[in-house]
Amino acid sequence: MTDRPAAPHPRTRLDDNFASPIRFSLLASLGDGIELDFATLREILQCGDSPLSKAITHLQAAGYVIARKGSLGSRPRTWVYSTAAGRAAFAGHLQALREIVALGGGPAL
Repeated sequence: MTDRPAAPHPRTRLDDNFASPIRFSLLASLGDGIELDFATLREILQCGDSPLSKAITHLQAAGYVIARKGSLGSRPRTWVYSTAAGRAAFAGHLQALREIVALGGGPAL
């Protein structure tokens, strides 16, 4: 036995902002430099307006996405893109998931 404390389990680095499958999928859809409109995100994520709107609001409050409002012709539109902080947090979350799988001897992701 060593006097050195064990490294914390990788689950401690999971970001609760990605606990919702819609929020996780939303950030996964918004790679670096990708901006998508609300309707496109709704189609990609196969979800309703309300859950998507709540996910965007949550991630925006966390500083992980920015929602930009405007219009296309006479129709109002909302475009969403990830921030550098959001992409970094998502990458850290994915790395923690990979490490959790590796601890169980699972295949590399």
